[in-house]
Amino acid sequence: MTETCKININNTKKLNELENKQRIIDKAPFDHLKIDDPSVLDDVQGREICGKCFKSRKFFCYTCYTPVIDSKYFPRVKVYCKVIFICIDIIKHRKEIEGKSTAIHAAILAPEDVTIYIYPDFPIFTPNDKVVLIFPGKNAISIDDLLSKRLNKENKSDDTETEDDYYPITRAIFIDSTWQQTKSIYKDPRLRELPCVVFSSRISQFWRHQKKSPRWYLATIEAVHTFLVELHTKTYGAIENYNIKQVNTDDEKYSGQYDNLLYIFKYMYHKIHTIYDHDQLRAYKRPLI
Repeated sequence: MTETCKININNTKKLNELENKQRIIDKAPFDHLKIDDPSVLDDVQGREICGKCFKSRKFFCYTCYTPVIDSKYFPRVKVYCKVIFICIDIIKHRKEIEGKSTAIHAAILAPEDVTIYIYPDFPIFTPNDKVVLIFPGKNAISIDDLLSKRLNKENKSDDTETEDDYYPITRAIFIDSTWQQTKSIYKDPRLRELPCVVFSSRISQFWRHQKKSPRWYLATIEAVHTFLVELHTKTYGAIENYNIKQVNTDDEKYSGQYDNLLYIFKYMYHKIHTIYDHDQLRAYKRPLI
């Protein structure tokens, strides 16, 4: 057997193992997370008029990024833990369909920390901002590499610097669009000059199909959640099986602090899956790698 044949066999075996593992995850994709029960949204009857644009909406206005029902129905997420205090800026393609965008979920659930801009509108940075673009650019670095800069600076810091001073990020930018639309936004020189950061690959549970895209292309809200969880975990560590444990709220380790960012996403996922069979949806037939 040639070396090439052995490599092909090993790759096929790894892919089969990955597919089998993913089939198990797909049966209960949110069970390992600590997400409030979104089924309370089923108690909401009818639609409401948005107080800003006066359009009829269900749950929230995807144009104004505000709830149209009592705030008690939505958990509040805060992107903060000791030195981790990050503003999330989402730049949305103007042709991205508002009602289908998951970026709005972040603005509804973490309104103090998330701002959405319709391109070509763009966030304004201060000289003290440490900004990164979450995008697989040519020279993108991993979160490990990003945090290694923090450690290097920490080792060289003097007594006047605080831990906040050498944490390497204060703002993270995400692009909300299809992958085809993303290219046109990324050409903007304001983005091209920003350092790019990528996180570990994760398989998407988004039900919206995109042509020529594997399942590790995430919905925007999945990307925001994945980035924050990985950043927090690599900074402080994580509590194992935190979703089924009584956790000390003073513990800095990750224990689900950002999981409720997927609250609306989880609700919509289950609604879609009561109508359609998971295995029949084209979005879940995309290649895993």
